[in-house]
Amino acid sequence: MIAQTAISMLLTGVAVYAATERRRSPVVALLSIIAAAAGLYFTWTPDHATQVAMWAGVGRGVDLVLYIWVCISLIVLLNLHLKLRRQMELVTVMARTIALAEARHRLSEKEGRRRLPEAVRDR
Repeated sequence: MIAQTAISMLLTGVAVYAATERRRSPVVALLSIIAAAAGLYFTWTPDHATQVAMWAGVGRGVDLVLYIWVCISLIVLLNLHLKLRRQMELVTVMARTIALAEARHRLSEKEGRRRLPEAVRDR
């Protein structure tokens, strides 16, 4: 009973967080709410989880939940990796753009000094 209460509180927290973040990522929020609802259901009715696991070809409900959790975690990890990679590529493009802009600016300053008469350059 204590474990069920603790797990229920954690899953409720996930659902509340997902509901507050649905503007930023509606698909992820919806999937998180569905996963939290399913987790709450199977937390309080573990016999149903075992029935679903047997239907899916897994021995126990806990094993099925664990397998699903591992799959979801791997998908999330891949998604985060791809986003981080995209961000690093964007930072690289920005750094190159800034470096080229600064080089062009310095080059144009040097060319401008060469064209000015000596009396104006020394001021």
